[in-house]
Amino acid sequence: MTNTPRTRGLFAAAAAVVALALAGCSSSAAGDSGSGAPAELEHVRFGYIADFNGASLLAIADDQGLWEKHGIDVETPVFTNGPLQIQALGTDDLDFGYIGPGAMWLPASGQAKVAAINSLGNADRVIAQAGITSIEELKGKKVAVPEGTSGDMILTMALREAGMTIDDVEKVAMDPATVVSAFASKQVDAAGIWYPLIDTIQEQVPDLEILAENEDFIDEVAFPSAFVASPSFVDEQPEATAKVLAVLREAMDYRVENLDETIELTSKMLKIEAEALAVEAENAKYMTAAEVDALTDDGTVVTWLSALNEYFVTAGKVTDPLDPAEYSLGEQFVEAGE
Repeated sequence: MTNTPRTRGLFAAAAAVVALALAGCSSSAAGDSGSGAPAELEHVRFGYIADFNGASLLAIADDQGLWEKHGIDVETPVFTNGPLQIQALGTDDLDFGYIGPGAMWLPASGQAKVAAINSLGNADRVIAQAGITSIEELKGKKVAVPEGTSGDMILTMALREAGMTIDDVEKVAMDPATVVSAFASKQVDAAGIWYPLIDTIQEQVPDLEILAENEDFIDEVAFPSAFVASPSFVDEQPEATAKVLAVLREAMDYRVENLDETIELTSKMLKIEAEALAVEAENAKYMTAAEVDALTDDGTVVTWLSALNEYFVTAGKVTDPLDPAEYSLGEQFVEAGE
């Protein structure tokens, strides 16, 4: 076709139509408020641990397009434990993260905000080599534990129940993967660790002993895992915080209603066998957002956190913990669903 003024005009008109169509799609995808201009996505750095509790809501949010739906551009770095994420929050290298109950003393000491309760855990155990049948028999023996985790917590509680302290054993701090290899190779006598890692250990040490578990202390304290947030991020970006909480709420509901599918989604995300993640899922209680709302409104969540505060004081983790109302975003979480 000859490039005449008439044809140039036709091309320009067609290009304008295409541009308008694309602009409409972009506006819709970004959560346009109706003004005609696309809304700008909020960039959020959200850490996680590569297990079912730590990653399942992120797997759902990604698969279901929840980040985009709520106007979030998310970056999801992986960590080996909760305390490292709290450290990253403090150095402004992370905005949100995930911790187990063993690291809950860190928010209680003002280093993070508890953004949302994730689950109630029952996956932690104190395990020992064959022939060691009681906590008392751990006196003077090597016990591996990931520092500041729920494995650390279950060990401390089991020792206290037996009238002992951490000074009565030779505590060896290791990351979770190293605990697995050290126990399997019998370099340590016992460990404070959790499922599904215990399944991995048991494949190599089928005659291991289980000396303590979460249910032994259910009348004393709950074991909630939680999502945490940078205090400065919460203060400076309340709208972005509310959007993240809305994502978590939707993902929580989806997980309860579609647990088997969530296991598969998380398996694909982590490249971990679904069977292993299913074991972890079986050892936790998951709640809908409405259930967490009710537990927040009736004071149950504060009771859980207060009991943890008391435990961490006796365990020497913190001397003067904050009131849970000061470090929990319970009210904001409920409001995000209104």
